[in-house]
Amino acid sequence: MLLAATFIFISILVGWDLASDRAGGVDTAHMIIELLILLIAAAGALSLLARDWQQRRRLRELSNTVQNAHSDSAQWRSRYQETVEGLGRAIQAQFRDWNLSNSEAEIGLLLLKGLGLKEIAALRGTSERTVREQARAVYRKSGVANRASLSAFFLEDLLLPATQVSQQDTE
Repeated sequence: MLLAATFIFISILVGWDLASDRAGGVDTAHMIIELLILLIAAAGALSLLARDWQQRRRLRELSNTVQNAHSDSAQWRSRYQETVEGLGRAIQAQFRDWNLSNSEAEIGLLLLKGLGLKEIAALRGTSERTVREQARAVYRKSGVANRASLSAFFLEDLLLPATQVSQQDTE
């Protein structure tokens, strides 16, 4: 926006100079050069303002999308609160059965939520290396190979087979 304002200011100054040069009988070549500078500055200002407007529109659209996603998520959690709480308790119980430490259990939950190792490290205020080692401990103690397997461990039996989902849709 500052750059656009600068282009507008230059356009005004050059326009003012051009008008005073015209009244003063300045050489035509000089006036043509100033006119070109005026046009370039004005085009630059318009281009930057248009780009700024587009970015602001995109930002509003993204903000609306995020707001709708949060709203949908809140409605889903509200509708299935008991189920979610039960799943949370079941996951914690399984973590205890695997003898995960409190830190490892926290890492496990954050992995299940889809956070990356860098994000988890930043959130917990630890190094990425520490988080990576704790994630490896979670995988080792749980007997799964990776994040996808960890998620599948908890979700596989919760999800209906595709044939049952198709049948429910037709009913």
